[in-house]
Amino acid sequence: MVERVIRTLKEQCVHRQRFDSLQHAARAIGDWIAFYNTRRQHQALDMRTPAEAFASAA
Repeated sequence: MVERVIRTLKEQCVHRQRFDSLQHAARAIGDWIAFYNTRRQHQALDMRTPAEAFASAA
């Protein structure tokens, strides 16, 4: 599962842009992770975000 997340991160974030600095890369990847967890719907979670799935499981 972790390998799939890393592959998605590379495909949807890292490989689509050039980073000017390590700080730029860290900011862009952090933004993408926030998007992935709070706004991107996941088929495996019945089209919910991970945040929504976690909240309903608690």
